[in-house]
Amino acid sequence: MKLLSLNVGQPKTVNWKGKAIETSIFKYPVEGRKAVSLLNIEGDKQADLRYHGGRDKAIYAYDKAHYEAWKTTIDRDKWSFGLFGENLSTEGLEDAEVQIGNVYQIGSVLIQATQPRIPCFKLNICFERADMTALFYNFKRYGIYFRVLKEGVLQAGDAIELVETGAYSITIAEIVDCFTSKGKDKKLLKQILDIPILPDGIRKNFLSFR
Repeated sequence: MKLLSLNVGQPKTVNWKGKAIETSIFKYPVEGRKAVSLLNIEGDKQADLRYHGGRDKAIYAYDKAHYEAWKTTIDRDKWSFGLFGENLSTEGLEDAEVQIGNVYQIGSVLIQATQPRIPCFKLNICFERADMTALFYNFKRYGIYFRVLKEGVLQAGDAIELVETGAYSITIAEIVDCFTSKGKDKKLLKQILDIPILPDGIRKNFLSFR
């Protein structure tokens, strides 16, 4: 597994449907080593801390395999890493393989998988199409949020090493399936709710499915 691109961005205000929207979804590749704190990556900042960022969603990763799948689904001229608002563009770190609680080392940083990304309307802004959030919701390639367990530095090109497998045997993809089905599989729903490290925000979504 490998970190292909490290992407950061600052809040900016854009016009969307006649409204001024502040967003940090626009991320751009950066070179060289960057410091990683418990809350974010050097040069990066979240715009709306109600729904983004914080300890449980400090870093967002999206895999190259997802990009390749999207390229066969929507017509777009320009594809560049960071397009989905991810901090880490990865190779070999797919939703179906990553379990909640898995711990990875990148450079000198230790990160732990916490949850999938829940899509919001700002994807529409980034892709300049009104249906992108709906497409993302149904396409089930959500990407992965991580909390930082050990601060350090990393850079594009670093290896991604699995150092600890999560104790809960639930993958990011399974959480996405349960989310999109609104908890249809009650056994899986219970297993997800029994995960003690599941962040409170997404836990509330799953509690509403009971």
